[in-house]
Amino acid sequence: MSIFLVITFLFFVGSIIGWSLELFWRRFFSKNNPEKKWINPGFLIGPYLPLYGFCLCILFLLSFINVSFIGNPILQKIVLFMLMAACITIFEYIAGLIFIKGMKIKLWDYSNCFGNIKGIICPQYSFYWILLSGIYYFFIHPKILEWLYWFTNNISFSFVIGFFYGVFFIDVCVSLNVLNKIRKFAKEKMAL
Repeated sequence: MSIFLVITFLFFVGSIIGWSLELFWRRFFSKNNPEKKWINPGFLIGPYLPLYGFCLCILFLLSFINVSFIGNPILQKIVLFMLMAACITIFEYIAGLIFIKGMKIKLWDYSNCFGNIKGIICPQYSFYWILLSGIYYFFIHPKILEWLYWFTNNISFSFVIGFFYGVFFIDVCVSLNVLNKIRKFAKEKMAL
């Protein structure tokens, strides 16, 4: 199967699963939501978070790294999970900077967490990425390989992925348009 189809499939799955994780995290566990309301965790209208889509692609690609040069199998996995978490943390930092500096939006804020850098990343959430990397490697990665095998035998599913990307593209355009209107409205109100 083409690596392009694999990555597009993983981005699709990761974006939707990530949105679901964030939705429940913000509803039940986030200290920033004391009213425990349902909050759309992204700036897009639809049920997807591209950050998680990219992260799933990163985890998938890194899961094939050969760390056999480390003798101890347990240490191999720990090093692999720490590498995965480091890559995702770096990606999260870059994405956070793009949103803050380029789009003037702060979608998450770790300012109250110990050791944070610009409120974008912190050791606590990097540790969560280590745990999620382990969960991914042992429980999700084997399922993804099964899904990919199924996907290669049911190529008509590519229509679903194509539909997702069509809706996703429209959503990005609409969301950016709404963001620009909000900015314009805020500037007009500030000028008064």
